[in-house]
Amino acid sequence: MNQQLETSTSNYEPPGGLLIWIVIFLELFTFAAALLVMVYFGRDERELFGQSAAQLNKIVGSVNTVVLISSGFLMALATKELKQGHTDKTAQYLKFTILGGCLFVVIKSIEYYSKIQAGFSIDYDTFFSFYWMLTFFHLLHVVVGVVILSVQYWKLRKASVNPEDFEAGAAFWHLCDLIWLLIFPVIYLMF
Repeated sequence: MNQQLETSTSNYEPPGGLLIWIVIFLELFTFAAALLVMVYFGRDERELFGQSAAQLNKIVGSVNTVVLISSGFLMALATKELKQGHTDKTAQYLKFTILGGCLFVVIKSIEYYSKIQAGFSIDYDTFFSFYWMLTFFHLLHVVVGVVILSVQYWKLRKASVNPEDFEAGAAFWHLCDLIWLLIFPVIYLMF
């Protein structure tokens, strides 16, 4: 099932097209602004933020970081293989990328369940309001990313994948990685 695929992106357009990069910059700005506001509130409520952050499992957060970054690395390999026309290898890397995204969702869901069971809901305190809003909004991005990559996987298996759409999906997936790399240190390590 190996075939040579040509990208239709011009030299003046970023990989995946301009629209996905506008979305990426808007999303990064939104998350960065929310994290800055969280840090601002954390400076005013150091003790509360410290006590609440201590309720998070840093090992679980670290494992999820490794899972998501590994998935992003596999996505980069899938993109490289697609550009070289190796659709079988692309599909294999893409499948493991999707599985990594699903594993992230499962781990985060288990973490959420433990927080709810312990009574740490969104209205528990300021720290947990930020925790829930930021991590849940990120989780929605991961779920959307898994759906996008699953569609690309299906198209790849049907030999109807569009390389520009594939690169747009890859860029969105890397956005999920980057957002988590902003969230993880602030929420799990800073306070």
